Amino acid sequence: MKLLLAVIDGCKPSMLERAVQRGEAPVIEAVLERGSFVPELCAAFPSVTPVCATSIATGVLQDRHRIAAMNWWSRAEGRYVEYGSSFKAARKLGIARQLTDTVYNLNGVHLDPDTPTVYESLDDAGVRTAGTTYLVYRGRHEHQISRETALTRLAGTLFRRSVMGPRELFYADIFASRETGCRSQLGLPGIRDQHSGCVASWLAARDLYDFLLLSLPDNDTWSHKNGPHAQPTSIAAADRQLARVADAVGGVERLLDTHAVIICADHSHAAVERRLELRPAFEDWAVVGPGASAVEEAEIAICPNQRAAMIYVLGDTDRAAAVPRIVATAQDVAGVDVLAWMQDGRGVVRAPGRGELRFAPGGDLRDARGNAWSVDGDLGALSAATGDGTFDSPDYPDALRRVWAALTCATAGDVLLSAGPGYEFPDFGGADHVGGGSHGSLHRSDSLGALAYCGVQPPPGRGPGAWSITDVAPMVRAHFGAD
Repeated sequence: MKLLLAVIDGCKPSMLERAVQRGEAPVIEAVLERGSFVPELCAAFPSVTPVCATSIATGVLQDRHRIAAMNWWSRAEGRYVEYGSSFKAARKLGIARQLTDTVYNLNGVHLDPDTPTVYESLDDAGVRTAGTTYLVYRGRHEHQISRETALTRLAGTLFRRSVMGPRELFYADIFASRETGCRSQLGLPGIRDQHSGCVASWLAARDLYDFLLLSLPDNDTWSHKNGPHAQPTSIAAADRQLARVADAVGGVERLLDTHAVIICADHSHAAVERRLELRPAFEDWAVVGPGASAVEEAEIAICPNQRAAMIYVLGDTDRAAAVPRIVATAQDVAGVDVLAWMQDGRGVVRAPGRGELRFAPGGDLRDARGNAWSVDGDLGALSAATGDGTFDSPDYPDALRRVWAALTCATAGDVLLSAGPGYEFPDFGGADHVGGGSHGSLHRSDSLGALAYCGVQPPPGRGPGAWSITDVAPMVRAHFGAD
């Protein structure tokens, strides 16, 4: 049986349920009728798309895949890496650089070469793979730049190198393994879902895949602008692209007879009401640009990631002395909810007004996924409770595992920040989503996305509170016997 993995970017479980109840998502409804619904699929932290998309594609968190954030500081190159927070941020850091990082470097340089993607695993197993525009596309098949239209030939002046992807790769209009007649206007928001649906239905009608990743990112753009409670409209639009695939194979029932289906979010969305400005609080520090100190003179780098942020200690600055000063400064900024850093081989989590908690893998406590931890300090830092040998933090789901992976990621900052409900860090271009929705934090409001599946088996032991986006790739691999 084939497998269709549809990733609806930022899909909030309650909003998916509302779209189904209204009769606006009939394909998703059919999947739910045949299969299962998980309303608490936990994202990575920071719960931003590059980190989460990579975790879906690999089945691991960033301590292994190394994609630390949407915006991070490359110690190796001495520069900011930016995967597309906004057009304003891209202009500030350099549009060509931002596009090169997103299109080429994320897959070809930054993603750990020893961590296989689901495409690579399935390609190695002889499965016919296919994918529409998704941040993580690395596979075993080489693809040249498309020359299909005048627009793509113009884009070819910047994008000149081939890439390795699934057998059938369609990435905006830049890479297209076949001439389908589908156009994305180089990945224009609002057009991306339609392009994915066009390509997927074309492939389905011609039986050109066994595994297809159908990327549906426009729900995220819509939610950023209109807020999470506007999602039923964009979820219904995503469902229409699923319907195109179903129509190409003979209808919804035929689709579900011939395909296992996984529909998942990479994260969720929370309403944003206020900006959370970090730079003014660090005016006494030498902060590396843009528009600030040169690399040679800088003490720290500040990387905003929507509802999360990372601060790096740079150069010859004494980390042991700098980290406590950074924490003391950041914890007094209104809207900072949780701070995390490493100290003496242990993770430290501090929540202003709620206390400080220290933790490390191994110990007497088990989380919902069965991982063992040693914990001491104030459980209130994560609004947590212990009992019968378990650690539970409902407001900060899978907190210990997520924070540990973030802190031990080789490319992560020295101090990580999570914004409180209603707050967002503006990006380098000054853009924010006040009045709309955003994500990135450790909090459940933007960490718990939707999952629906049928025709495929879940990993063992995945009850309430135990589901993670890292479970998706193992489900796909197991379906094809590639695990």
